[in-house]
Amino acid sequence: MNDQPLILVTNDDGITSKGIRSLVEVAKKFGRVCVVAPDKPQSGMGHAVSIHGILRVVPQPIFGEGIEAYATSGTPVDCVKLGIAQILKRKPDLVLSGVNHGSNSATNILYSGTMSAAVEGAMEGVPSIGFSLLDYAADADFDATMVYAEKLVRQVLNDPQLPENFCLNVNIPKGRPEDIKGIRFCRQAAAFWDDWFDHRQDPTGKDYFWLTGEFKNHDKGTDTDEYALENGYISAVPVQYDLTAYHNLKHLSQWELQ
Repeated sequence: MNDQPLILVTNDDGITSKGIRSLVEVAKKFGRVCVVAPDKPQSGMGHAVSIHGILRVVPQPIFGEGIEAYATSGTPVDCVKLGIAQILKRKPDLVLSGVNHGSNSATNILYSGTMSAAVEGAMEGVPSIGFSLLDYAADADFDATMVYAEKLVRQVLNDPQLPENFCLNVNIPKGRPEDIKGIRFCRQAAAFWDDWFDHRQDPTGKDYFWLTGEFKNHDKGTDTDEYALENGYISAVPVQYDLTAYHNLKHLSQWELQ
């Protein structure tokens, strides 16, 4: 009987991205690895699922001997659902998502396919970690990410008192391993996108709009993910899928609606 941990790996940049390869290299040090990832980039998909179309799953033997891998036509969340329900047919011991090219700090998590896949894992009762590197380059250096991902994966797998529905949002600054000052466990910053749309016309004269904007940090706290990243630390934010605004419940109970 194989008592090695079973680790499901996914992402939102697509199964051929450099980031997921680096995460597979880390994961295979700890147990059996199964990759279920989108067949094309799915960034910004959030927690979307495919309910109006078919899903295709195609084996992809691209990670070397012993690594089971599948490309799907679905979203990152679809990948986790398919992985657990159809491919593995049981819950894995750990879900890893990433490594994303670009930050998923602060409110970026609400749009992130990478982190939505990790949150889906937690919803399934599987400890999950999402990793993002603050570098959009296709040939980004993932050495520091791999060093610290290994530390975190080992800790999660060996923690007998891990909280239920555990999910961690990990962001890594761009740089070499020796440039990283360490890991800070922190809260999500109150930082948001100031959105606007470029109004353009295509060659036929028809109007279209292109979403753009600027990311602004309004949070002056020193205990946030944005502060950690700006000061050379890896940020690690524990996240949850319960979106209840508990601080509003007392106020709402005073409403007279009878």
